[in-house]
Amino acid sequence: MLSLVEKKVIASIQADLPLVERPYHHLAQKIGISEAEFLNIMARLCTNGIIRRFGATLRHQQSGFNANAMAAWQVPEEKIQAVGRQMAESPAISHCYRRDPKPTWPYNLYTMIHAASEKICRETARALSEKTGVNTYQLLFSRRELKKTSMVYFPDLP
Repeated sequence: MLSLVEKKVIASIQADLPLVERPYHHLAQKIGISEAEFLNIMARLCTNGIIRRFGATLRHQQSGFNANAMAAWQVPEEKIQAVGRQMAESPAISHCYRRDPKPTWPYNLYTMIHAASEKICRETARALSEKTGVNTYQLLFSRRELKKTSMVYFPDLP
């Protein structure tokens, strides 16, 4: 069972972080605790698996990326870890993850490629293909963003 202060910490980190020198200090002040206590609670929530992921959301259009593509790769299972690491190292890749293939969709590794144009996305995929030796892939270009939100827990807390 989460305490009220733990719920307040969770609620406070669900939105954009304030653009200040010490964002956690700012958030801690808002909920009436010290920055050290705030950070300790966050660390404990992560250690206990309550918070499993804490990351930035890339709003690629606002960042100057006019194109993005989900690349679906067909990678031999025995190579998936090594290939995934190689692809994840690319600065053009924001996400890299494995999924189970299906009989009608044999792809098991997925990457998000962000670039200034579709042409550059294609070139990036081609370069990754050459680097990893994975030649079977599909590029799925985003045409319109329909939703980019996350779950909101404890919406009524500060």
